[in-house]
Amino acid sequence: MTIVDGRFERLWRFLVVELAAFPGRSNALLRNLLACTLVIILSMSLEVPLLALSLIMVFFVSQTNVVLTRMAGILFIVSATLAIGIAILLLKFTYGYPLLRILCASAVFLVSLFGMRATRLGPLFFVVAIVTIYVQSLVDLVAQPELLLRGCLWVWMAVVYPTLVTLLVNTLLLPQEPQQLLREAMRRQLAKVEACLFALEEGRAKIPVISATDVQQGVLGLHKLLKFASMRDAGYRAHEVQHLAVIICVSRLHAAAASLNGAVSDIEALAALRQDCAALAKAIEVDPIAALLLRSTALARPLMPPALEEMRDALRTLAVSEREIPASNTPVKEPLLASDAFSNPNYLFFALKTWLATLFCYVFYNAVDWPGIHTVMLTCVIIALPSLGASTQKGVLRIGGCLLGSALALLCMVFVIPGIDSLVGLLIMSLPVIGLGAWVAAGSERISYAGLQIMFCFALALLEQFGPTTNLTEIRDRLVGIILGVLVSTLVHALLWPESEGDSLRRRLSAILQSHAGLLRALASSASTQTLHESSLRSWGQLAECEAMLARVALEPGWQQGEHEELTLFTQTLLAKARQTLLLTGQLQRNRAALNAELPMSLRAWLDQHQAQLGAWLVSYAAHMLDPAVALDALPPFDPPIEEEPDGDAVLLELQELRRQFDSLPDWQSFETRTLAEQRS
Repeated sequence: MTIVDGRFERLWRFLVVELAAFPGRSNALLRNLLACTLVIILSMSLEVPLLALSLIMVFFVSQTNVVLTRMAGILFIVSATLAIGIAILLLKFTYGYPLLRILCASAVFLVSLFGMRATRLGPLFFVVAIVTIYVQSLVDLVAQPELLLRGCLWVWMAVVYPTLVTLLVNTLLLPQEPQQLLREAMRRQLAKVEACLFALEEGRAKIPVISATDVQQGVLGLHKLLKFASMRDAGYRAHEVQHLAVIICVSRLHAAAASLNGAVSDIEALAALRQDCAALAKAIEVDPIAALLLRSTALARPLMPPALEEMRDALRTLAVSEREIPASNTPVKEPLLASDAFSNPNYLFFALKTWLATLFCYVFYNAVDWPGIHTVMLTCVIIALPSLGASTQKGVLRIGGCLLGSALALLCMVFVIPGIDSLVGLLIMSLPVIGLGAWVAAGSERISYAGLQIMFCFALALLEQFGPTTNLTEIRDRLVGIILGVLVSTLVHALLWPESEGDSLRRRLSAILQSHAGLLRALASSASTQTLHESSLRSWGQLAECEAMLARVALEPGWQQGEHEELTLFTQTLLAKARQTLLLTGQLQRNRAALNAELPMSLRAWLDQHQAQLGAWLVSYAAHMLDPAVALDALPPFDPPIEEEPDGDAVLLELQELRRQFDSLPDWQSFETRTLAEQRS
């Protein structure tokens, strides 16, 4: 009962978060609605077939910013042209020979699936695989070669022209420029910092809370937006180092504000820092690399608590940094082919499993003479992902989205279609459903695919004809094809060479803790702020990847019962603890770097030694997690030298809190969420 209640609680929290994020999706919703409206008007007016395919291209191409949208649009145009060319070439030589046609199509299909896993051009090979399979279903439905060729060319047109419409809408009418998104993201984080400082300045007992998750998402989001802004704007590329310095400063301020959880008596420092943050936010809007005039640097004393000193040091570092130095390091381009492309058998096994599932479905729907369920083959390709958990997750989203989209199409077919006879009425009926799908698709990656399916199944049922339709069998066939494809693909991937991420989850967790230990052991006297920030960024990125892996692993077969459910809960607990301890470690190291000059030599030496011991203990905990037989030593004793130094007391309190968090880490050996301290007692 507890496990079931926990699932409902997590589901409820997830829905609350998704509903609360509605204002942030308004731009994406408007862009998709406008592009879909134009596509519906053009397709219905000019009688361009395959409107559902055209609408799905709008969702695929429309991304969070202009840079990604252009990349996706160019990729889909090139992929569709290449895929249609290969399909027509195959049909030219194999149309009258079914066995040869299937063998050649299978060869192209296998190569495409292998390229999806083994190269950086995965989306391109995915489109080639999808078009190859779709053309095979057209051969069975169209008896004349000329009509088949026309069908292939219409597929190309249905892909290319909505892509161009989407690019036009995203570029000219409602652009989401990454430069502006970056400025807005930095201003939002600075606004949170100002709110915390203002609440402390007024002496409020309750201040705005900045969680470790907020810090993680903030750091990763800013760096991702800077990458896109540099790709979009030559000015950002020329001053990327300077913009990176601004991002580091904002991230440090945001992380320092997350540790402000008590009363602060230094009202003057709070007011000065708040005004400096406001000045930085204004400079970000006008000129992010302009010189700053800071009030906090005029306070000739160490600020307490250390989080305030960290804020002042972040602002001071930004103000005095040399900003006209060009970037000295150029990014290393990733190779086109994976390093283990021909040595890792999983790539070939993945291609074979997906091909077998697709071939079985092709034989099945031809054997039972049910061409209406030809989407069963497309489903096998669409949900084919490296791990069982990822495939299951996408399959569940596909079924759920299809059920909702089909139900809405059924209601419209029964109650709305008989009363409309114009294009305006069609738009009034369709746009609310398309808007619902766009809203879901603009959400997190956990549910975005369901929004695409809602729109696609609705469009397949009602928008494929150039007039009113009352054919209920289309809805039935679509549901049967998708459900059957998900079942067949899941069974094949689970029984033949199953590729599970559950085995590598523990190793990924251990790697996170070892990276965390490296950050803890970085001596404050030798590690620069830039080095600490890069190490922290790397650790936050690893943590985010592990969280995404856990979401997929939890859906793998066998991870929903018994000890696997307990293991999932344990991993969630460990990730939450790792997020909190990573925030504390980064804060401790930055505060030490800011206050190191004021600390006595004996205290500095003890802190360096004790942090090294804590890092070694964390490495041993990571080894114990990989192999429970490895003995785990107790935490080193906490016996700092007695110093009459307020700054030292503040750093020691932070270190003591970090030790307490380490002691509250769960014990992997018991597969329970009991802490190490509880295990010892």
